[in-house]
Amino acid sequence: MSAKPPPVLDVDRLIDDQRTRIIVCCGSGGVGKTTTAAALGLRAAQRGRDVVVLTVDPARRLAQSMGLSELDNSPRRIEGIEGDGELHAMMLDMKRTFDEIVEAHSDPDRAKQILANPFYQSLSSSLSGTQEYMAMEKLGQLHRSGAWDLIVVDTPPSRNALDFLDAPERMGRFLDGRFMRILAAPAKTGGRFGVKVLSAGFGMFTSVINKVIGVQLLRDVQTFVAAFDTMFGGFRERAQKTYELLQTPGTAFLVVASPEPDALREASYFIERLAEDRMPLAGLVVNRVHEVDHRADHEAGHESGASMLSAARSQAAAETLTEHGEHPLTAALLRLHADRMQLAAREARLREHFTSAHPTVPVAAVPAQSEDVHDLEGLGLVGDALGRQTTVSAA
Repeated sequence: MSAKPPPVLDVDRLIDDQRTRIIVCCGSGGVGKTTTAAALGLRAAQRGRDVVVLTVDPARRLAQSMGLSELDNSPRRIEGIEGDGELHAMMLDMKRTFDEIVEAHSDPDRAKQILANPFYQSLSSSLSGTQEYMAMEKLGQLHRSGAWDLIVVDTPPSRNALDFLDAPERMGRFLDGRFMRILAAPAKTGGRFGVKVLSAGFGMFTSVINKVIGVQLLRDVQTFVAAFDTMFGGFRERAQKTYELLQTPGTAFLVVASPEPDALREASYFIERLAEDRMPLAGLVVNRVHEVDHRADHEAGHESGASMLSAARSQAAAETLTEHGEHPLTAALLRLHADRMQLAAREARLREHFTSAHPTVPVAAVPAQSEDVHDLEGLGLVGDALGRQTTVSAA
C-alpha cells in the first residue's frame, strides 16, 4: 500500500495572499533554490504583485536567468514582464551594505574615518557571518522602504543556509561595545605588556582577523572602537526587529530540495530548525522530479494509462528485440523507459520517506526541465509548474 500523499503546497494561493510580504527560500546548495526564488518572483509579478528578489548567492545565475549581465546591491527592474505587477532583482554586496549602514548612521567625517580604518575593512569583508548578517540588514531595509509588497529572499548556498537566523546574535556579540572595549583595553595600557596581553587573548580569533597584526592592529582597533562606539546598539536593535519580522504570519519559509537523499536530509534539518525558531513554514518544493515517460508504451502498442509497462518488462522486451535484431529504435525507447521508471520509483521512495517523517508539510513537485533555466521563458515554465500543483503522487 502506497503512503498517503502529503498536503499540496498551493503556491499561487501563497503569492496571491496580500498578507504574504516575505518569502524566504532556503535549502542546501545545488537544488535549484535561486531558480525557485526567481520563478516565484516572476510568477507573483505576473499575477499583479510588486516584487523584489534578493539573492545572497554570489553566482550570477539570477542575473542570467533574468536577461541581465549582472546584478548589484541596488534593485534593478526586470523588463518584459507580462501582467500588472513589477519585478525587481538584486544581489547582496555585503561590504557595500555594511558601508551603507555606516554612512546612514554616522556623520560624514566619522563615516569617512570608519570606512578607511583597516580593522573595519577586514571586519566588513571577511568576518564569518557578515554575509548572513548583512542579508538580514538588507531585508530589513527593503521591508522598511515599503517600495514592494512582496520580497523573495534566496538564502546563501551552504550546509548552514539557516545561519542567517543566528547571524544577528553572533554579529551582535562581536560588535557589542563591552567586547570591543576589551579588545581596545590593552592598547590603553601601552608598552609591550599591553601587546603581550592582547596577543595571548587574541589567538582564539586570529582566523577572523588575520590581515593586520601587532601594534598597528591595536591602534586600528582603538580608532575603530572610538569612531564606531555609538553604532553598536543600532545593530542589535535592527537585527532583533528583522528576526521578529521573520516570525510573523506575513513571512513564509519555503524549503527547497531535489529528490536526492542528501538534499532531502538537509530539508528535514531545515524544517526542524525552523520549527525550533518558530518560523512560519509554508512547505517544501522538490525540484527536478522525474516523471514516467509514456512514449515507450505507445511504441509497444499500449495506450497510456491502460497498460503501463513495468521497468522489468520494458527491459526484457528491449532485450528480446535486440536478440532478434528487430526495431532498434523501439528497443532504445524501451530501455529509456525502464531507466526512467526506475529513477522515478527511487525518487518516489525518497519522497515517501520524507513524507512519513513530516506528514503535515505541504509539498510542491517541479518536473525536471529539458534544459537549464537561463531566461525569463524558462523561469516562467518553472513558475507555471509551481502554480499547477494539484497532487503530489508518490509513484
